[in-house]
Amino acid sequence: MTDATLQKTIFLKAPRQMVWDYLTQPEHLAKWFHAPKTPMTEGEKLEMYGTTSGNLLIWGKVIKADAPDYLEYTFTVGPMGDAVSTVKWTLSDVPGGTQLALTHEGLPQGEAAFGLMLSLDKGWDEHLMRMRNDIHGED
Repeated sequence: MTDATLQKTIFLKAPRQMVWDYLTQPEHLAKWFHAPKTPMTEGEKLEMYGTTSGNLLIWGKVIKADAPDYLEYTFTVGPMGDAVSTVKWTLSDVPGGTQLALTHEGLPQGEAAFGLMLSLDKGWDEHLMRMRNDIHGED
């Protein structure tokens, strides 16, 4: 069964286009997440590599890329086995910047998968903090 969902929302002092670039462009993704070799483009496969190891860490396919409003892709990592989840990013203008909402759905659930859920939850928190710090020029 794959019904588990993670949701996160952050606010960034940056225009939507800049935040979009952080979600889709390899040079920006490498600063806060994992680096693809090519920009995230609708209909193309997704492959993200460790910034230090160079190993393939995440794979899937970019389902929708509606700049600078919405990005959706399938998402698989090794610990998920054959399970495929979906990551959705929604960018909205707010006074002073951008609201960025993440929905990561279709995750394995149940007691056996709870460790993976905890790991992904913590990972997204850490990655989003790095994005915020880089965009805001903080350490």
